Amino acid sequence: MLYLNETALADRAAFAAAGITLPAYDRAAMIAKTVAEPTWLHFGAGNLFRAFPAKVCDHLLSEGKLDRGVIAAEGFDYEIIDKIYAPHDNLSLSVTLLADGNVEKEVIGSVAEAVKADDAGLARLSEIFCAPSLQMVSFTITEKGYAIRRPDGTIAPAVEEDMKGCPGCAKTFLARLTALLYKRFTAGAYPLALVSMDNCSHNGDKLKAAVLAIAEGWASNEKVGADFIAYLNDESKIAFPISMIDKITPRPDANVAKMLSDADFGDTETIVTDKNTYIAPFVNAEKPQYLVIEDKFPAGHPALEHGGVIFTERETVDKTEKMKVCTCLNPLHTALAVYGCLLGYTLISAEMKDPELAAMVDVIGYKEGLPVVVNPGILDPQAFIDEVVGVRLPNPFMPDAPQRIATDTSQKMSVRFGETIKAYLAAGMDVTALKAIPLVIAGWCRYLMGLDDNGEAFTISSDPLLSELQPYLANLEMGKACPVCVHKALQPILSNANIFAVDLYEAGLGETVEALFLKLIAGPGAIRAVLKETFTA
Repeated sequence: MLYLNETALADRAAFAAAGITLPAYDRAAMIAKTVAEPTWLHFGAGNLFRAFPAKVCDHLLSEGKLDRGVIAAEGFDYEIIDKIYAPHDNLSLSVTLLADGNVEKEVIGSVAEAVKADDAGLARLSEIFCAPSLQMVSFTITEKGYAIRRPDGTIAPAVEEDMKGCPGCAKTFLARLTALLYKRFTAGAYPLALVSMDNCSHNGDKLKAAVLAIAEGWASNEKVGADFIAYLNDESKIAFPISMIDKITPRPDANVAKMLSDADFGDTETIVTDKNTYIAPFVNAEKPQYLVIEDKFPAGHPALEHGGVIFTERETVDKTEKMKVCTCLNPLHTALAVYGCLLGYTLISAEMKDPELAAMVDVIGYKEGLPVVVNPGILDPQAFIDEVVGVRLPNPFMPDAPQRIATDTSQKMSVRFGETIKAYLAAGMDVTALKAIPLVIAGWCRYLMGLDDNGEAFTISSDPLLSELQPYLANLEMGKACPVCVHKALQPILSNANIFAVDLYEAGLGETVEALFLKLIAGPGAIRAVLKETFTA
Protein backbone atom coordinates (compact mmCIF):
# COMPACT_ATOMS: atom_id res chain seq x y z
CA MET A 1 0.00 0.00 0.00
CA LEU A 2 1.33 3.43 -0.97
CA TYR A 3 1.11 6.40 1.37
CA LEU A 4 1.65 10.11 0.91
CA ASN A 5 4.71 11.11 2.90
CA GLU A 6 8.35 11.87 2.24
CA THR A 7 9.56 8.47 3.41
CA ALA A 8 7.20 6.59 1.12
CA LEU A 9 8.39 8.56 -1.93
CA ALA A 10 11.73 6.77 -1.70
CA ASP A 11 10.08 3.76 -3.35
CA ARG A 12 9.78 5.43 -6.73
CA ALA A 13 9.26 2.14 -8.53
CA ALA A 14 6.10 1.40 -6.52
CA PHE A 15 4.61 4.79 -7.38
CA ALA A 16 5.52 4.32 -11.02
CA ALA A 17 3.77 0.94 -11.01
CA ALA A 18 0.65 2.66 -9.70
CA GLY A 19 0.83 5.22 -12.51
CA ILE A 20 1.74 8.07 -10.17
CA THR A 21 4.39 10.59 -11.28
CA LEU A 22 6.75 11.91 -8.60
CA PRO A 23 8.64 15.23 -8.36
CA ALA A 24 11.83 15.23 -10.44
CA TYR A 25 13.89 17.53 -8.25
CA ASP A 26 15.78 17.48 -4.97
CA ARG A 27 12.92 18.34 -2.65
CA ALA A 28 15.07 18.65 0.46
CA ALA A 29 17.31 21.20 -1.25
CA MET A 30 14.25 23.09 -2.54
CA ILE A 31 12.74 23.24 0.94
CA ALA A 32 15.96 24.46 2.52
CA LYS A 33 16.38 27.25 -0.03
CA THR A 34 12.71 28.28 0.08
CA VAL A 35 12.61 28.48 3.86
CA ALA A 36 15.86 30.48 3.97
CA GLU A 37 15.05 32.85 1.08
CA PRO A 38 11.34 32.74 0.29
CA THR A 39 10.06 34.32 -2.90
CA TRP A 40 6.41 33.24 -2.86
CA LEU A 41 3.90 32.97 -0.02
CA HIS A 42 0.32 31.89 -0.67
CA PHE A 43 -2.69 32.35 1.63
CA GLY A 44 -5.57 29.92 1.17
CA ALA A 45 -4.20 26.39 1.30
CA GLY A 46 -7.28 24.64 -0.07
CA ASN A 47 -8.04 22.57 -3.14
CA LEU A 48 -7.72 25.22 -5.86
CA PHE A 49 -4.25 26.23 -4.68
CA ARG A 50 -3.08 22.63 -4.53
CA ALA A 51 -4.53 21.76 -7.95
CA PHE A 52 -3.30 24.81 -9.84
CA PRO A 53 -0.66 27.29 -8.55
CA ALA A 54 1.20 24.70 -6.47
CA LYS A 55 1.11 22.28 -9.39
CA VAL A 56 2.48 24.87 -11.83
CA CYS A 57 5.29 25.54 -9.37
CA ASP A 58 5.97 21.81 -9.02
CA HIS A 59 6.30 21.33 -12.78
CA LEU A 60 8.66 24.30 -13.09
CA LEU A 61 10.82 22.90 -10.29
CA SER A 62 11.01 19.58 -12.14
CA GLU A 63 11.95 21.42 -15.34
CA GLY A 64 14.70 23.37 -13.55
CA LYS A 65 13.01 26.72 -14.23
CA LEU A 66 12.52 27.43 -10.52
CA ASP A 67 14.79 26.63 -7.61
CA ARG A 68 12.39 27.60 -4.84
CA GLY A 69 8.90 26.45 -4.10
CA VAL A 70 5.97 28.12 -2.37
CA ILE A 71 5.09 28.55 1.29
CA ALA A 72 1.43 27.82 1.99
CA ALA A 73 -0.41 29.72 4.71
CA GLU A 74 -3.95 29.41 6.01
CA GLY A 75 -5.78 32.25 7.71
CA PHE A 76 -9.29 30.81 8.01
CA ASP A 77 -9.46 27.04 8.44
CA TYR A 78 -6.47 25.86 10.44
CA GLU A 79 -7.57 22.21 10.31
CA ILE A 80 -6.38 22.14 6.68
CA ILE A 81 -2.81 22.53 7.91
CA ASP A 82 -3.17 20.23 10.89
CA LYS A 83 -5.02 17.38 9.17
CA ILE A 84 -3.85 17.48 5.54
CA TYR A 85 -0.52 19.29 5.23
CA ALA A 86 1.27 18.22 8.43
CA PRO A 87 0.52 14.45 8.28
CA HIS A 88 1.62 14.28 4.64
CA ASP A 89 4.80 16.36 4.77
CA ASN A 90 3.10 19.14 2.74
CA LEU A 91 2.64 16.79 -0.21
CA SER A 92 -0.58 16.35 -2.18
CA LEU A 93 -1.74 13.97 -4.88
CA SER A 94 -3.12 15.67 -7.98
CA VAL A 95 -5.73 13.66 -9.89
CA THR A 96 -6.63 15.21 -13.24
CA LEU A 97 -9.95 13.94 -14.60
CA LEU A 98 -9.95 13.86 -18.39
CA ALA A 99 -13.14 13.91 -20.44
CA ASP A 100 -12.30 10.55 -22.02
CA GLY A 101 -12.29 8.84 -18.61
CA ASN A 102 -8.53 8.66 -18.21
CA VAL A 103 -6.76 10.20 -15.25
CA GLU A 104 -3.36 11.73 -14.63
CA LYS A 105 -1.92 11.15 -11.15
CA GLU A 106 1.08 12.99 -9.76
CA VAL A 107 2.49 13.89 -6.38
CA ILE A 108 2.91 17.65 -5.91
CA GLY A 109 5.87 18.53 -3.71
CA SER A 110 6.34 22.26 -4.30
CA VAL A 111 4.98 23.36 -0.92
CA ALA A 112 8.09 23.84 1.16
CA GLU A 113 6.39 24.90 4.37
CA ALA A 114 2.83 25.28 5.69
CA VAL A 115 1.98 27.94 8.27
CA LYS A 116 -1.17 28.86 10.16
CA ALA A 117 -1.92 32.56 10.50
CA ASP A 118 -2.86 32.05 14.13
CA ASP A 119 -1.18 33.52 17.18
CA ALA A 120 1.58 30.91 17.09
CA GLY A 121 2.19 31.22 13.36
CA LEU A 122 2.46 35.00 13.22
CA ALA A 123 6.11 34.99 14.26
CA ARG A 124 7.09 32.83 11.27
CA LEU A 125 4.87 34.84 8.94
CA SER A 126 6.59 38.00 10.17
CA GLU A 127 9.97 36.50 9.27
CA ILE A 128 8.70 35.67 5.79
CA PHE A 129 7.21 39.14 5.26
CA CYS A 130 10.42 40.78 6.39
CA ALA A 131 12.57 38.76 3.99
CA PRO A 132 13.95 41.02 1.21
CA SER A 133 13.77 38.01 -1.14
CA LEU A 134 9.96 37.83 -0.96
CA GLN A 135 8.44 38.85 -4.30
CA MET A 136 4.83 37.78 -4.22
CA VAL A 137 2.06 37.01 -1.76
CA SER A 138 -0.92 35.39 -3.47
CA PHE A 139 -4.41 34.51 -2.27
CA THR A 140 -7.22 32.03 -2.88
CA ILE A 141 -9.45 32.92 0.06
CA THR A 142 -12.79 33.21 -1.85
CA GLU A 143 -14.53 36.49 -2.64
CA LYS A 144 -16.05 36.85 0.82
CA GLY A 145 -12.55 36.64 2.31
CA TYR A 146 -11.95 40.25 1.24
CA ALA A 147 -15.12 41.61 2.82
CA ILE A 148 -14.59 43.91 5.77
CA ARG A 149 -18.04 45.50 5.54
CA ARG A 150 -21.53 44.25 6.26
CA PRO A 151 -24.21 44.37 3.53
CA ASP A 152 -25.31 47.83 4.74
CA GLY A 153 -21.80 49.20 4.09
CA THR A 154 -20.70 49.54 7.70
CA ILE A 155 -17.45 48.00 8.91
CA ALA A 156 -17.88 44.52 10.39
CA PRO A 157 -17.62 44.68 14.20
CA ALA A 158 -14.57 42.41 14.47
CA VAL A 159 -12.69 44.44 11.86
CA GLU A 160 -13.77 47.69 13.48
CA GLU A 161 -12.38 46.42 16.77
CA ASP A 162 -9.07 45.65 15.06
CA MET A 163 -8.98 49.13 13.52
CA LYS A 164 -9.40 50.68 16.96
CA GLY A 165 -6.46 48.70 18.26
CA CYS A 166 -2.88 48.44 17.03
CA PRO A 167 -1.23 46.28 14.36
CA GLY A 168 0.24 43.93 16.94
CA CYS A 169 -3.20 43.27 18.43
CA ALA A 170 -5.01 42.32 15.19
CA LYS A 171 -7.26 39.27 15.27
CA THR A 172 -9.07 39.17 11.92
CA PHE A 173 -7.22 37.81 8.90
CA LEU A 174 -7.12 40.98 6.79
CA ALA A 175 -6.01 43.06 9.75
CA ARG A 176 -3.25 40.56 10.43
CA LEU A 177 -2.24 40.74 6.77
CA THR A 178 -2.08 44.53 7.00
CA ALA A 179 -0.01 44.20 10.17
CA LEU A 180 2.40 41.90 8.33
CA LEU A 181 2.77 44.54 5.63
CA TYR A 182 3.55 47.03 8.37
CA LYS A 183 6.29 44.67 9.55
CA ARG A 184 7.74 44.64 6.03
CA PHE A 185 7.56 48.43 5.91
CA THR A 186 9.41 48.87 9.19
CA ALA A 187 12.00 46.22 8.19
CA GLY A 188 13.07 48.22 5.15
CA ALA A 189 10.03 49.22 3.09
CA TYR A 190 10.81 46.38 0.69
CA PRO A 191 8.71 46.06 -2.48
CA LEU A 192 6.07 43.34 -2.85
CA ALA A 193 3.11 42.29 -5.00
CA LEU A 194 -0.09 41.02 -3.39
CA VAL A 195 -1.91 38.92 -5.97
CA SER A 196 -5.48 37.82 -5.49
CA MET A 197 -6.15 34.68 -7.51
CA ASP A 198 -9.78 34.48 -6.48
CA ASN A 199 -12.65 34.15 -8.88
CA CYS A 200 -14.12 37.63 -8.55
CA SER A 201 -14.11 40.84 -10.51
CA HIS A 202 -11.17 43.21 -9.91
CA ASN A 203 -9.96 40.96 -7.12
CA GLY A 204 -6.76 42.94 -6.53
CA ASP A 205 -8.74 46.14 -6.10
CA LYS A 206 -10.91 44.46 -3.45
CA LEU A 207 -7.79 43.36 -1.58
CA LYS A 208 -6.21 46.80 -1.78
CA ALA A 209 -9.38 48.52 -0.59
CA ALA A 210 -9.59 46.28 2.46
CA VAL A 211 -5.90 46.67 3.38
CA LEU A 212 -6.00 50.45 2.95
CA ALA A 213 -9.18 50.82 4.99
CA ILE A 214 -7.61 48.98 7.91
CA ALA A 215 -4.31 50.87 7.63
CA GLU A 216 -6.10 54.21 7.43
CA GLY A 217 -8.06 53.27 10.53
CA TRP A 218 -4.79 52.75 12.36
CA ALA A 219 -3.40 55.99 10.96
CA SER A 220 -6.43 57.95 12.19
CA ASN A 221 -5.79 56.54 15.67
CA GLU A 222 -2.07 57.35 15.36
CA LYS A 223 -1.05 53.69 15.55
CA VAL A 224 0.84 53.98 12.24
CA GLY A 225 2.23 56.97 10.41
CA ALA A 226 1.25 58.58 7.14
CA ASP A 227 4.46 57.13 5.65
CA PHE A 228 2.98 53.63 5.93
CA ILE A 229 -0.12 54.74 4.01
CA ALA A 230 2.16 56.28 1.37
CA TYR A 231 4.06 52.97 1.15
CA LEU A 232 0.86 51.04 0.50
CA ASN A 233 -0.20 53.53 -2.17
CA ASP A 234 3.18 53.60 -3.94
CA GLU A 235 2.99 51.04 -6.78
CA SER A 236 6.77 51.04 -7.05
CA LYS A 237 6.68 49.50 -3.56
CA ILE A 238 3.38 47.70 -3.06
CA ALA A 239 1.20 46.47 -5.94
CA PHE A 240 -2.18 44.76 -6.00
CA PRO A 241 -2.45 43.25 -9.50
CA ILE A 242 -5.81 42.02 -10.73
CA SER A 243 -6.07 38.52 -12.16
CA MET A 244 -8.38 36.05 -13.87
CA ILE A 245 -8.25 32.43 -12.75
CA ASP A 246 -10.18 29.50 -14.14
CA LYS A 247 -10.01 25.86 -13.11
CA ILE A 248 -12.89 23.73 -11.87
CA THR A 249 -11.80 21.98 -8.67
CA PRO A 250 -14.65 20.08 -7.02
CA ARG A 251 -14.66 18.59 -3.56
CA PRO A 252 -12.80 15.28 -3.17
CA ASP A 253 -14.93 12.61 -4.81
CA ALA A 254 -15.68 9.15 -3.42
CA ASN A 255 -15.28 7.56 -6.87
CA VAL A 256 -11.81 9.06 -7.18
CA ALA A 257 -10.96 7.81 -3.70
CA LYS A 258 -12.02 4.29 -4.70
CA MET A 259 -10.01 4.44 -7.92
CA LEU A 260 -6.94 5.42 -5.92
CA SER A 261 -7.55 2.71 -3.36
CA ASP A 262 -7.88 0.15 -6.14
CA ALA A 263 -4.47 1.35 -7.38
CA ASP A 264 -3.01 0.53 -3.93
CA PHE A 265 -2.94 4.14 -2.69
CA GLY A 266 -3.85 4.32 0.98
CA ASP A 267 -4.38 7.99 1.84
CA THR A 268 -7.87 8.60 0.49
CA GLU A 269 -9.93 9.78 3.48
CA THR A 270 -11.91 12.97 2.94
CA ILE A 271 -11.98 15.26 5.95
CA VAL A 272 -14.81 17.72 6.58
CA THR A 273 -13.49 20.40 8.92
CA ASP A 274 -15.47 22.26 11.55
CA LYS A 275 -15.64 25.14 9.05
CA ASN A 276 -17.14 22.83 6.42
CA THR A 277 -14.08 22.54 4.21
CA TYR A 278 -14.01 19.29 2.23
CA ILE A 279 -10.40 18.25 1.73
CA ALA A 280 -8.35 15.09 1.31
CA PRO A 281 -4.72 14.11 0.67
CA PHE A 282 -5.70 14.08 -3.02
CA VAL A 283 -7.24 16.81 -5.18
CA ASN A 284 -9.46 15.99 -8.16
CA ALA A 285 -9.76 18.62 -10.89
CA GLU A 286 -10.26 19.13 -14.61
CA LYS A 287 -7.33 19.64 -16.97
CA PRO A 288 -8.16 23.06 -18.54
CA GLN A 289 -6.77 25.94 -16.53
CA TYR A 290 -6.14 29.64 -17.08
CA LEU A 291 -4.39 32.26 -14.99
CA VAL A 292 -3.92 35.77 -16.36
CA ILE A 293 -2.25 38.35 -14.09
CA GLU A 294 -1.68 42.08 -14.43
CA ASP A 295 2.06 42.52 -14.88
CA LYS A 296 2.65 44.76 -11.89
CA PHE A 297 5.41 43.29 -9.71
CA PRO A 298 7.75 45.81 -8.08
CA ALA A 299 9.99 43.03 -6.72
CA GLY A 300 9.70 40.72 -9.73
CA HIS A 301 7.96 37.36 -9.63
CA PRO A 302 8.69 33.63 -9.92
CA ALA A 303 8.94 32.57 -13.57
CA LEU A 304 5.39 31.25 -13.75
CA GLU A 305 5.08 32.34 -17.38
CA HIS A 306 6.97 29.13 -18.25
CA GLY A 307 4.06 27.20 -16.73
CA GLY A 308 1.32 28.80 -18.79
CA VAL A 309 0.55 31.78 -16.57
CA ILE A 310 0.02 34.90 -18.67
CA PHE A 311 1.35 38.25 -17.44
CA THR A 312 -0.12 41.18 -19.35
CA GLU A 313 -1.45 44.72 -19.02
CA ARG A 314 -4.40 45.55 -16.78
CA GLU A 315 -6.82 46.24 -19.64
CA THR A 316 -6.27 42.78 -21.09
CA VAL A 317 -6.73 41.08 -17.72
CA ASP A 318 -9.93 43.05 -17.24
CA LYS A 319 -11.29 41.99 -20.62
CA THR A 320 -10.32 38.36 -20.02
CA GLU A 321 -11.91 38.34 -16.59
CA LYS A 322 -15.13 39.87 -17.91
CA MET A 323 -15.19 37.39 -20.78
CA LYS A 324 -15.06 34.51 -18.33
CA VAL A 325 -17.12 35.65 -15.36
CA CYS A 326 -19.74 37.63 -17.27
CA THR A 327 -20.30 35.35 -20.25
CA CYS A 328 -18.29 32.27 -21.09
CA LEU A 329 -18.28 30.23 -17.86
CA ASN A 330 -19.53 31.63 -14.58
CA PRO A 331 -23.06 32.63 -15.68
CA LEU A 332 -23.52 29.17 -17.16
CA HIS A 333 -22.35 27.58 -13.92
CA THR A 334 -24.68 29.69 -11.80
CA ALA A 335 -27.66 28.99 -14.04
CA LEU A 336 -26.98 25.25 -13.79
CA ALA A 337 -26.46 25.53 -10.03
CA VAL A 338 -29.82 27.22 -9.41
CA TYR A 339 -31.89 24.98 -11.64
CA GLY A 340 -29.90 21.88 -10.75
CA CYS A 341 -30.84 22.30 -7.10
CA LEU A 342 -34.47 22.98 -7.99
CA LEU A 343 -34.67 19.90 -10.20
CA GLY A 344 -32.79 17.53 -7.89
CA TYR A 345 -29.56 17.16 -9.84
CA THR A 346 -26.32 16.44 -8.00
CA LEU A 347 -23.89 16.63 -10.94
CA ILE A 348 -23.29 19.45 -13.40
CA SER A 349 -22.36 16.92 -16.08
CA ALA A 350 -25.76 15.23 -15.72
CA GLU A 351 -27.50 18.58 -16.15
CA MET A 352 -25.78 19.02 -19.49
CA LYS A 353 -27.69 15.94 -20.72
CA ASP A 354 -30.97 17.67 -19.87
CA PRO A 355 -32.20 19.19 -23.16
CA GLU A 356 -33.87 22.23 -21.58
CA LEU A 357 -30.93 23.03 -19.30
CA ALA A 358 -28.43 22.55 -22.12
CA ALA A 359 -30.53 24.88 -24.28
CA MET A 360 -30.63 27.45 -21.47
CA VAL A 361 -26.84 27.38 -21.25
CA ASP A 362 -26.54 27.91 -24.99
CA VAL A 363 -28.88 30.90 -24.93
CA ILE A 364 -27.13 32.55 -21.97
CA GLY A 365 -23.67 32.06 -23.41
CA TYR A 366 -23.96 32.28 -27.17
CA LYS A 367 -27.08 34.35 -27.81
CA GLU A 368 -27.21 36.72 -24.84
CA GLY A 369 -23.61 36.96 -23.69
CA LEU A 370 -21.30 36.79 -26.69
CA PRO A 371 -22.84 39.82 -28.47
CA VAL A 372 -21.52 42.13 -25.73
CA VAL A 373 -18.18 40.43 -25.03
CA VAL A 374 -14.99 42.32 -25.85
CA ASN A 375 -12.33 39.99 -27.23
CA PRO A 376 -9.31 40.24 -24.88
CA GLY A 377 -6.91 39.22 -27.65
CA ILE A 378 -5.08 36.53 -25.67
CA LEU A 379 -8.03 34.10 -25.46
CA ASP A 380 -10.76 33.81 -28.07
CA PRO A 381 -14.24 34.04 -26.48
CA GLN A 382 -15.85 31.72 -29.03
CA ALA A 383 -13.18 29.06 -28.54
CA PHE A 384 -13.34 29.49 -24.77
CA ILE A 385 -17.09 28.99 -24.54
CA ASP A 386 -16.93 26.12 -27.04
CA GLU A 387 -14.54 24.34 -24.68
CA VAL A 388 -16.75 25.10 -21.67
CA VAL A 389 -19.98 23.88 -23.27
CA GLY A 390 -18.51 21.05 -25.32
CA VAL A 391 -15.83 19.64 -23.01
CA ARG A 392 -15.73 21.06 -19.51
CA LEU A 393 -19.32 21.15 -18.27
CA PRO A 394 -20.33 17.78 -19.81
CA ASN A 395 -17.22 15.97 -18.49
CA PRO A 396 -18.87 12.94 -16.79
CA PHE A 397 -15.77 12.29 -14.72
CA MET A 398 -15.87 15.71 -13.04
CA PRO A 399 -17.83 15.28 -9.79
CA ASP A 400 -18.91 18.91 -9.59
CA ALA A 401 -22.21 19.56 -7.87
CA PRO A 402 -24.74 22.37 -8.36
CA GLN A 403 -25.00 22.56 -4.58
CA ARG A 404 -21.35 23.61 -4.34
CA ILE A 405 -21.62 26.20 -7.08
CA ALA A 406 -24.82 27.63 -5.56
CA THR A 407 -22.85 28.79 -2.52
CA ASP A 408 -22.86 32.59 -2.07
CA THR A 409 -24.96 33.19 -5.18
CA SER A 410 -26.06 36.63 -3.93
CA GLN A 411 -22.43 37.71 -4.14
CA LYS A 412 -22.15 36.55 -7.76
CA MET A 413 -25.29 37.85 -9.47
CA SER A 414 -23.99 41.36 -10.12
CA VAL A 415 -20.99 40.17 -12.11
CA ARG A 416 -22.42 37.06 -13.73
CA PHE A 417 -25.62 38.69 -14.97
CA GLY A 418 -25.71 42.35 -13.97
CA GLU A 419 -22.71 43.25 -16.11
CA THR A 420 -24.34 41.81 -19.23
CA ILE A 421 -27.52 43.77 -18.51
CA LYS A 422 -25.45 46.92 -18.07
CA ALA A 423 -23.63 46.24 -21.34
CA TYR A 424 -26.94 45.96 -23.17
CA LEU A 425 -28.13 49.24 -21.70
CA ALA A 426 -24.85 51.02 -22.45
CA ALA A 427 -24.93 49.85 -26.07
CA GLY A 428 -28.56 50.85 -26.53
CA MET A 429 -29.54 47.23 -27.13
CA ASP A 430 -33.01 45.88 -26.35
CA VAL A 431 -32.68 44.46 -22.85
CA THR A 432 -36.23 43.12 -23.00
CA ALA A 433 -35.06 40.68 -25.68
CA LEU A 434 -33.22 38.75 -22.96
CA LYS A 435 -35.11 35.63 -21.96
CA ALA A 436 -32.64 33.26 -20.28
CA ILE A 437 -30.97 35.73 -17.91
CA PRO A 438 -34.30 36.96 -16.44
CA LEU A 439 -35.34 33.32 -16.04
CA VAL A 440 -32.17 32.55 -14.06
CA ILE A 441 -32.84 35.53 -11.79
CA ALA A 442 -36.45 34.41 -11.31
CA GLY A 443 -35.16 30.88 -10.69
CA TRP A 444 -32.78 32.11 -8.03
CA CYS A 445 -35.63 33.89 -6.23
CA ARG A 446 -37.60 30.65 -6.48
CA TYR A 447 -34.54 28.78 -5.14
CA LEU A 448 -34.51 31.04 -2.08
CA MET A 449 -37.87 29.54 -1.06
CA GLY A 450 -36.04 26.26 -0.36
CA LEU A 451 -38.59 24.11 -2.19
CA ASP A 452 -37.77 21.98 -5.23
CA ASP A 453 -39.98 21.48 -8.28
CA ASN A 454 -41.97 18.83 -6.42
CA GLY A 455 -42.63 21.19 -3.52
CA GLU A 456 -40.23 19.29 -1.27
CA ALA A 457 -37.83 21.16 1.01
CA PHE A 458 -34.10 21.05 0.21
CA THR A 459 -31.04 22.48 1.91
CA ILE A 460 -30.05 25.85 0.49
CA SER A 461 -26.32 26.38 0.09
CA SER A 462 -24.72 28.91 2.42
CA ASP A 463 -25.03 32.58 1.46
CA PRO A 464 -24.35 35.72 3.53
CA LEU A 465 -27.70 37.28 2.52
CA LEU A 466 -30.01 34.35 3.23
CA SER A 467 -31.25 35.77 6.51
CA GLU A 468 -32.02 39.08 4.78
CA LEU A 469 -33.63 37.74 1.60
CA GLN A 470 -35.65 34.72 2.67
CA PRO A 471 -38.10 36.63 4.91
CA TYR A 472 -39.32 38.56 1.86
CA LEU A 473 -40.52 35.26 0.38
CA ALA A 474 -41.81 33.69 3.58
CA ASN A 475 -45.51 34.35 2.93
CA LEU A 476 -45.57 33.04 -0.63
CA GLU A 477 -47.13 29.61 -1.26
CA MET A 478 -46.91 27.46 -4.34
CA GLY A 479 -50.09 27.69 -6.38
CA LYS A 480 -51.59 30.44 -4.25
CA ALA A 481 -49.59 33.56 -5.16
CA CYS A 482 -50.93 36.54 -7.08
CA PRO A 483 -49.10 39.25 -9.06
CA VAL A 484 -49.58 41.79 -6.27
CA CYS A 485 -48.09 39.59 -3.54
CA VAL A 486 -45.25 38.50 -5.83
CA HIS A 487 -44.39 42.15 -6.49
CA LYS A 488 -44.46 42.91 -2.77
CA ALA A 489 -42.10 39.99 -2.08
CA LEU A 490 -39.68 40.52 -4.95
CA GLN A 491 -39.49 44.31 -5.18
CA PRO A 492 -36.96 44.69 -2.31
CA ILE A 493 -34.76 42.01 -3.93
CA LEU A 494 -34.96 42.96 -7.60
CA SER A 495 -34.46 46.67 -6.90
CA ASN A 496 -31.27 46.01 -4.92
CA ALA A 497 -28.42 47.26 -7.13
CA ASN A 498 -25.91 45.85 -4.62
CA ILE A 499 -27.07 42.38 -5.67
CA PHE A 500 -27.61 42.85 -9.41
CA ALA A 501 -25.38 45.86 -10.22
CA VAL A 502 -28.58 47.56 -11.44
CA ASP A 503 -32.10 48.19 -10.20
CA LEU A 504 -33.85 45.61 -12.37
CA TYR A 505 -37.01 47.71 -12.54
CA GLU A 506 -35.09 50.72 -13.81
CA ALA A 507 -33.32 48.42 -16.28
CA GLY A 508 -36.67 47.27 -17.65
CA LEU A 509 -36.54 43.67 -16.39
CA GLY A 510 -38.18 43.76 -12.96
CA GLU A 511 -41.69 43.06 -14.19
CA THR A 512 -40.39 40.32 -16.53
CA VAL A 513 -38.71 38.54 -13.63
CA GLU A 514 -41.86 38.86 -11.52
CA ALA A 515 -43.99 37.29 -14.26
CA LEU A 516 -41.55 34.41 -14.68
CA PHE A 517 -41.37 33.86 -10.94
CA LEU A 518 -45.17 33.70 -10.75
CA LYS A 519 -45.10 30.91 -13.35
CA LEU A 520 -42.36 29.07 -11.44
CA ILE A 521 -44.47 28.86 -8.26
CA ALA A 522 -47.68 27.81 -10.00
CA GLY A 523 -47.39 24.35 -8.44
CA PRO A 524 -45.41 21.10 -8.57
CA GLY A 525 -43.76 20.66 -11.96
CA ALA A 526 -44.03 24.34 -12.82
CA ILE A 527 -40.28 24.82 -13.12
CA ARG A 528 -39.93 22.06 -15.68
CA ALA A 529 -42.96 23.37 -17.54
CA VAL A 530 -41.49 26.86 -17.81
CA LEU A 531 -38.15 25.49 -19.02
CA LYS A 532 -39.90 23.43 -21.70
CA GLU A 533 -42.00 26.41 -22.75
CA THR A 534 -38.96 28.66 -22.98
CA PHE A 535 -36.31 26.41 -24.49
CA THR A 536 -38.05 23.73 -26.52
CA ALA A 537 -37.55 24.51 -30.19
